[in-house]
Order: sequence, then C-alpha cells, then structure tokens
Amino acid sequence: MDRIQMTYGGHMRALFTLGLPLIGGHVAQFAVGLTDTIMLGWYSVDALAAVVLATQLFFLVFILGSGFAFAVMPMVAEALATEDDTAIRRTTRMGLWLSVIYALVCLPLFWFSRPVLVAAGQDPILSEAAQGYLRIAGVGLIPALIVMVLKSYLAALEHTRVVFWITIAAAVINGFVNYALIFGNWGAPELGIQGAAIASLSVQVVMLIGAVLYAVWALPQDDLFTRIWKPDWEAARRVFMLGVPIGFTTLAEVGLFAAGTLMMGWLGTVQLAAHGIALNLAGLMFMVHLGLSNAATVRAGNAMGRKDAEHLARGARTAIAMSMVYAVFSVIIFVTQSEFLVSLFLDPNDANFDAILAAGAVLLIAAAMFQFVDGLQAMALGVLRGIMDTRGPMIMAAISYWLVGVPCSYFMGFTLGWGGLGVWFGLGLGLAVAAVLLLWRFWRGKLGVLRKSFAG
Repeated sequence: MDRIQMTYGGHMRALFTLGLPLIGGHVAQFAVGLTDTIMLGWYSVDALAAVVLATQLFFLVFILGSGFAFAVMPMVAEALATEDDTAIRRTTRMGLWLSVIYALVCLPLFWFSRPVLVAAGQDPILSEAAQGYLRIAGVGLIPALIVMVLKSYLAALEHTRVVFWITIAAAVINGFVNYALIFGNWGAPELGIQGAAIASLSVQVVMLIGAVLYAVWALPQDDLFTRIWKPDWEAARRVFMLGVPIGFTTLAEVGLFAAGTLMMGWLGTVQLAAHGIALNLAGLMFMVHLGLSNAATVRAGNAMGRKDAEHLARGARTAIAMSMVYAVFSVIIFVTQSEFLVSLFLDPNDANFDAILAAGAVLLIAAAMFQFVDGLQAMALGVLRGIMDTRGPMIMAAISYWLVGVPCSYFMGFTLGWGGLGVWFGLGLGLAVAAVLLLWRFWRGKLGVLRKSFAG
C-alpha cells in the first residue's frame, strides 16, 4: 500500500471496508439490549423502567472493563504493521487475563445492586426488580468482556466479517428467547424481566463460543489459547497502562448518560421510561459512529507502525467527514419520525402510552441536536487511541462530562425547571465540549509531534 499517495477516496474505501462489518456488529450487539427494552416495554412500563436502571449499571461496569479490549485493538494493529506475531499473541492473551479478573471482582456489585440503586435515589420497588435482572444477566459480564477482547483482536487483523455474523446470530437468538421467556410463549414459563436476563446471558455465551471457535480455526498460527494460563507480566502491564485510561474515558461518557438516567428517575416512571427509549434510539444511531471510530483506531495504529503521519492525517479527515455525513441522516430521522420511533417501544393499550410518547418524542428531538458533536468526539477518540494517546483524553473527558455535562444537566433540568429536556440539553453540552477538546488535542498537538518524530 502506498504510504503517502493514498487518496481520500482510497481512505474512504478502506474505512468503509473495515468499518462496515464493525458497524453491523455494533448494531447487532446493541439490538440485544434494544430487544430487551422493546419487549419489556410491551410487557409493562414498570418492567421497562427497571431494566433501564439495570442495564445502565451493567453498562457502566462493562464499559470500564472494556478498556482492556479497546487497548488490544491499536496494539495488535501496530504489531501487525511491524509483522511482530509474538506481540499480537502476548497482547491479546493479557487482554483476556485482565478482562476476566476485572469481571470476577465486579460480580458482587450486581448481586447486591438494590442498595446501590436505592442510595442513588431510585424507587425501591424498581431497584428490587433491577437487582433480580442483574443477578442473572450480570454473570454475562465474564463472557461479554472476553468477546470484546476477541473482537478487538479480530478487528485489528481485519477479520471483521466474522464479528458481524457472530453478533447477528446472537441477536436473533436473543429475540427468540426473549419472546419465549418474557411473555411465556411456546410453552415456556412467563418470567418477565428475569426472562430477559436469561436471554441476555444466553447470548453472551453463544457469542463467546463463536468467537473462540473462529479464532482457533482461522488464525491457528497465533496459538492464542496455547498455555493461556501462563502469565506475561510485561505484556499485561502494557495493556493495563493503555487500557485503564481508555476504560475511564469511556466510563466518563457513559457515566454522563447514567447520571442523566438517575436524574430522569427523580422525575418519575414516565419520564424514566421515555428517557430509556430515547437513549436506546440515540445509542442505536451512535453505533455507526462507534464502528467508524474503531476502524479509525485500526487505521491509525497501522499508520503508527509504518511511521506515516500523512497517512494518519488523511485517514482522520476521511473518518470525520464520513461521520458528519451520517449525522445529517440521523438528524433528519429523529426530527421527522420521533413519535413513530418512540411508539415502537410501547403497547398502545398501556395507560401511560400518550404521556410516554409525548415525552419521548421531545427527548428524541433533543438527541438530534447533539448528533454532530457526538460523532466528532467519537472520531477524535478513535484516532487518539490508534496513536496510543489515552491519558490526556481521559482528563479531557472527565472535564467535559463531569465538570460541564452533569452539572449543566442538573442546573437546566431542576434549577431552571426545564425537566427532562433540560437534562438532555446538559448531556449535549458535555459532548460538545469533549469534541472541541479532543479534536484540538489531535490536530494542534499530537499530529505535529508525530510528524517531527517520524521525519527524524
């Protein structure tokens, strides 16, 4: 591949080829949680509100631990560019080690989640139901994090199609098991929210089996699982040092939305249910940005391995441009189809149907307002991770989301009395500040340093 002469069209094709299966995989993965939300919304509003609380807590824990998986991606991509097969194997194995250790440490939090949620100001009855969900689905944290590491390993080696197909299969299985166990169809017991938890756990196990079998079959030269019990402390240290800041960076963003969820819970069940629906729809659209961001990470890691700053810069510009084009599409959909999209999550015969529909439609229009900045911050993070820059972005994320986003959400939502709309305006402001700071760090800081370093 040409190092400097590669055109923007070439970058677009490369990002599209690498990113499309990743986008599909993220969408399919997100569909697992989305299916839970839709079906539980049909089952009862209380069940929907409880699973919103439960999945937010699960996702907070999951996303912090996924930092090790995200660290594997650029490290393997750089090792691939330098043809260092040993580094590929060492990095991935220790990513698996750290992920499993983290998951085991976190499991008690899910088992005793009710007092945590109650202490956060949530309704005790909803918190009890959320704990029942997490005591089952929480076990899925172990296979979920292992799968994340394997996905990063496969994506960095540009084996992205299998990631897509494994996730599609899991999403389909989740839908069938949900339909059977939530409502008691096909002779199965009616388990409600516990049925959704069983379905989610089943899906994580299916994905784990699929990812392991493919890695063993398609990449036998890596010997990924041979003597996997043997520690490699140097590789573990490198993955840990890169992964922890990534985990906290992502946690800061997810924590912003989790804080928004807690605030919406203070406004009542209807507002919380509407928030959960709008958040799921916004998250679904974000999966495209996330897939492009992952592709940008891999491409940036390759550029680092080849010491090609111009290739890095052109790839970053292309990823940002593609993300912004997609953001226009997202805004149009949210603004023109808000009520229809929200209605998909609800039973028309539910007593709260009209109230949730109205509140959700307003929140979805608010979500449309920050599609651009959400995409920008995702692309900036993807490229910065590709060049192994994680500590600075972690600090910037903490400032943007917790010193700007969360206080502004509370101020607009409660001090000014704007309610749920004010909470969402604060979320958007936090994302906007993050986008500005992260883009500035890459274009005005790191890129210039790398150009000088590679030239020397």
